[in-house]
Amino acid sequence: GHLRGGLNYSMLQAWFPKEAEIWNQPTWFLSALTFSNLTMPVVLRGVAKLSKDGLGKLFGALMGVSLLQKFSFSETSHYHIHCTPKPACHPLIWNLTRFHPFSALLEIVMGVVAVRNVMLDSEEDRKQDRNPLVYFGAAHASLLLRLTSRFDYNDALIRGILFVPLYIKFLTALHRDCLSDSPAAITRFFGSRAMRYLGSLSFPMFMLHGPIGQIFYKKALAARLWGRPMPRSFFPLYLLIVILASHVTNQSFVQSKRVQQASAQIAQALAARTQGMLSDIV
Repeated sequence: GHLRGGLNYSMLQAWFPKEAEIWNQPTWFLSALTFSNLTMPVVLRGVAKLSKDGLGKLFGALMGVSLLQKFSFSETSHYHIHCTPKPACHPLIWNLTRFHPFSALLEIVMGVVAVRNVMLDSEEDRKQDRNPLVYFGAAHASLLLRLTSRFDYNDALIRGILFVPLYIKFLTALHRDCLSDSPAAITRFFGSRAMRYLGSLSFPMFMLHGPIGQIFYKKALAARLWGRPMPRSFFPLYLLIVILASHVTNQSFVQSKRVQQASAQIAQALAARTQGMLSDIV
């Protein structure tokens, strides 16, 4: 109990795949993200020095290393389509694949490279990729491969080979389209007030859906509270509860001026105490 509590409160649980999902499962990503953020002073300076050609090479290298790990997982565990291999799946290997901090760092740096790439756009570059809808549709269509047994793909492979690069392409195209004189309908849609509101709920929903889900669906807890886990027909109500809880959390905590001021003060204090620590590295 003390070990698990210490790992969760120190945001180190993602380094320990056996312990990472014991409490609030979604916080494993915050643990991985914390590590990735600590590397950003070095990463951002290095990426900023690259040309567009260098950025393209770095993106390819990052994707290659990321895929290498996912192929390694697939072959080691014999887990491909529906997680019904013989022998059975190795959950710890799967945890190492999906939320290890180093794996998260690879994909986050891929995003950093994409951002830097559009920052270096010329006028000709901005005229390219003017149809974000194509990439949006292709990225989400790739997820349909999970529904077929014709291709030997698992979630990790689909994400690494297709979804991540296609979705990054969608985001860069969306950015370029935002700067045009006549943005496409999908660009205007994602910039609408309704979508901005839903976007503001995304992080609270990510944090709350796990604990709320345990109340209704975890056998031991749900049986004690409700007599049994909730049926599938309850899912829309569960989703509504998560949205309402996320709205309250967003309004009372995330957007709270007090919380924002406290966060800014902590960030400034940490920055003042760590200034220059990386000067011998970069």
